[in-house]
Amino acid sequence: MKNILKLGIPKGSLQDVTIGIFKQAGYNITVRPRNYYPSIDDDEIECMLIRAQEMARYVEGGQLDCGLTGLDWIKENRADVVDVTELIYAKTSFRPIKWVLAVKENSDIKSVKDLEGKTIATEVVNLTKDYLKAHGVNAKVEFSWGTTEVKVPDLADAIVEITETGSSIRANNLVIIDTVLETTTRFIANKEAYKDPFKRKKMENIIMMLKSVIDAIPKTCVLMNAPKDKLDDILEILPSSNPTISDLAKGDWVDVMAILDKKDLRDILPRLKAIGAKSIAELPINKIIE
Repeated sequence: MKNILKLGIPKGSLQDVTIGIFKQAGYNITVRPRNYYPSIDDDEIECMLIRAQEMARYVEGGQLDCGLTGLDWIKENRADVVDVTELIYAKTSFRPIKWVLAVKENSDIKSVKDLEGKTIATEVVNLTKDYLKAHGVNAKVEFSWGTTEVKVPDLADAIVEITETGSSIRANNLVIIDTVLETTTRFIANKEAYKDPFKRKKMENIIMMLKSVIDAIPKTCVLMNAPKDKLDDILEILPSSNPTISDLAKGDWVDVMAILDKKDLRDILPRLKAIGAKSIAELPINKIIE
């Protein structure tokens, strides 16, 4: 019987960005309308679309060998799975997101301690109860089906809600008084599946390729020609720990190649030019494998 890895792809807010990262990593996943079994161009993988909120339960139960979901949903489901690795990406950004405790702007509640005997609305009931227990606070936690921001102050005293930018919190005249959990996407595995040599190796290969794409996103490659007598000055400017240096046809010039953070280019490139670097070029990076 052919070895097959059953992989869960998160349906919902993470779906498009996850499939996009897989594509950049070399795995083409095709989702058909009203079908929860996407095709993938790897005969050793079977995909299934599952909501991130439920992923950990099905991985724990063995219906899936592995999948991608948030640390928040692992904790919310109290799932006994292998947290194989962290993959830092979300719906619109490549940084951690937060579950926050928020109240109305004019609320008398200023800290978690002020929630004693109060009511909190949230989608993450277990996560919120664990947070309150850690702070020694007794409060009523109600499950919210959505539009949680509108429930304070008439239906609840506070909410615990997820935010990537905080814009929805501010738009509803709420203020954040604490962070309940900072969460990132995780690649998780069923414990028995992770013991299987074929499945574990397949997971490791997928993870390596996904990480190579995510790690490359903030990076870029810069090439330049530089006079040899200015090389030490140029190396001091470059944050790259070990750039590539090659001699050019002219003996008094070298070619320098370095991997840099995109955000640093606007400060670094003018300084390199001022020192004497020429023919400075930027090349995109699709993958980085350390």
